[in-house]
Amino acid sequence: MAFINVVPPADASGRLEKIYKQVQAPDGQVDNVLQAHSLRPHTLTGHMSIYKAALHHSGNVLPQWYLEAVGVLVSRLNGCDYCDGHHTAGLRRLLKAAAKDQAAYLAALDRQAPAEPFTAREQLGLTYVRKLTQQPWHIGLADIEALRAAGFDDGEILELNQVAAYFAYANRTVLGLGVDTADEVLGQSPATGDDDSGWSHT
Repeated sequence: MAFINVVPPADASGRLEKIYKQVQAPDGQVDNVLQAHSLRPHTLTGHMSIYKAALHHSGNVLPQWYLEAVGVLVSRLNGCDYCDGHHTAGLRRLLKAAAKDQAAYLAALDRQAPAEPFTAREQLGLTYVRKLTQQPWHIGLADIEALRAAGFDDGEILELNQVAAYFAYANRTVLGLGVDTADEVLGQSPATGDDDSGWSHT
């Protein structure tokens, strides 16, 4: 499951057991990427806090499916099959709920440059995400001004930035510790709420 030792849910006690119960999926699964934090539970709470804030907070304005697409793109660019698998499953579910063509959107994420069925505005957002992932040192004010010109306000630009940055962190956590999908059901979401109200640092 990982290159380092982990404490599985069945053996957890105290604070770790409490955190596992907070982050488990509805069927009780605790994703392997979360179990990888078990020797330092405080990093698990940190991981979950940024994940929920960046991707699942009710204060976000950009569509959930689009933010999920950002995560899939970053994971694919970083070669993180674990995050790609989990979040592609989630993206499929969200695209279906939005009555969008799952295959077409997923194929577009594999192209060297974003393309239809993403709108021109959405494509520009993905171009920024690709550059931030592959060449962050080349990001400049012109990139931000291009996003503004395409209709993104600064809060939406921040959302793009934070989702891309979160997945860079998650991908490196997974790849650096050898986390795999053994015994997991892909695409489940932790059972905490969609904003601050469902998650605590206790």
